[in-house]
Amino acid sequence: MRVRRLGWAGLEIEAGGQRLVIDHVRDLSPLFPGWKPGEGLAVPSGKAGAALVTHLHRDHTDASALADALTPGAPVLRPAPGHGDDVDNATTLQAERELALHRLAAEVVDAWSTRDVGPFRVTAVPAVDGLGDPQLNWVVQADGQRVFHGGDTMFHGYWWLIARRFSPFDAVFLPANGAVVDAPHLQPPSPLPAALDPGQAAAAAEILDARYAVPMHYEAEQPDKIAGYVEVSDPEKEFRTHAGRRAHVLAVGEWLDLAT
Repeated sequence: MRVRRLGWAGLEIEAGGQRLVIDHVRDLSPLFPGWKPGEGLAVPSGKAGAALVTHLHRDHTDASALADALTPGAPVLRPAPGHGDDVDNATTLQAERELALHRLAAEVVDAWSTRDVGPFRVTAVPAVDGLGDPQLNWVVQADGQRVFHGGDTMFHGYWWLIARRFSPFDAVFLPANGAVVDAPHLQPPSPLPAALDPGQAAAAAEILDARYAVPMHYEAEQPDKIAGYVEVSDPEKEFRTHAGRRAHVLAVGEWLDLAT
């Protein structure tokens, strides 16, 4: 199995001549105003037979990108819809509408459920979203190797349960930008970052017993973001410091071959 970083939280995973994508996007303008579609992001190297999404924030679920990346009828495995009214679901409604518009084969899955998709065995595991929206993380197994994808989860108490069931991991891909969010519909704002900061990501990698710990969900050039979204100034450098020998930074578009 080998894994390619597509940028932001996007991954392409290849095994047995087939591939799947996780959180693949090509348009980050909902989070980064003025972003040009595709800028700083890579496209999958071929059609994917499945897509996994961690949550329905628009920087993780881009239905247009998925429609172009997937084979016809390929499943899109996703968490449940948000709870409550349109205010509660303000950050998920755009992606929900776009999934329906593109008529993707989206399937809601529950935490701890497992599916076989081609050569891949995928398991949805618990995660905690910093804005209170439903989120899953993913364990992907193929060719005797195991990968974890952490979306933009916060630190939580499920790490040890995931580790008991699946560790060690060949590679874990973890958010590391420690984003602090101050949104109008979430007041007063949280005193905690809405995604793992570099130190928390390194701690999660240690719990999961990762051979390679790869930071993601950050942009090296720090483009302008929406108001109220503040990241760690240098996630990559801090992650290397905290994660030590486990740290393995991938450039956008770069592959990590887990067979070597």
